[in-house]
Amino acid sequence: MHMLATFIKPMHPEGRKFVAIFAAIALVLFLVSDFLGWIGVGLTVWCYYFFRDPERVTPNRPGVIVSPADGVVSLIEPAVPPAELGMAATPLTRVSVFMNVFNCHVNRTPIAAEVAAVAYRPGKFLNASLDKASEDNERNGLCLRLADGREIAVVQIAGLVARRIVCFVESGMQMQTGERFGLIRFGSRLDVYLPQGVEPLVDVGQTMVAGETVLAVLDGPQGPEAV
Repeated sequence: MHMLATFIKPMHPEGRKFVAIFAAIALVLFLVSDFLGWIGVGLTVWCYYFFRDPERVTPNRPGVIVSPADGVVSLIEPAVPPAELGMAATPLTRVSVFMNVFNCHVNRTPIAAEVAAVAYRPGKFLNASLDKASEDNERNGLCLRLADGREIAVVQIAGLVARRIVCFVESGMQMQTGERFGLIRFGSRLDVYLPQGVEPLVDVGQTMVAGETVLAVLDGPQGPEAV
């Protein structure tokens, strides 16, 4: 049973209709040829795997900021948060996590906070690994307000393949660290804007696990060497 659970993960409800569509197409392909039908089966399994929603063990250390997405850190640089979130136009450290089509795409809150603002902006569908994707691509941002008044922004960015950003939360909601807040279908990126003075504990190229990998610690040791 334990071995089975290693390979079979829960699926997020958002994926059910897509898996059903892929399965229906596979059945039609079997009418054409067994070869095409088995390709359809493979794609159906991939679709199920894409929408997997495994449980995560979130660190309970106070002040911990965790990765909001599975993937790889693609950029760490100073940048101004999206204007539509209404935050101060001051450059903050932005950590970008790029998700490919094989990563789990359920997004999680980086830290316990109140959702101060949610803002969607339509845009292009450039490769999400590019720096300009933060400015030009379709995106949905959350401004998270901490108990001490500081703010963190987390932004869902659509990618070259992604065409649909899903967000489950609204302004005024209180979120816990690692709690699910949305997903992006079929490849994308998450940007986290850290509060002023908070430095990341990760490096470019590092693999991230949503809800588990520590990005930074408020008022704690700073820099990758502190991990």
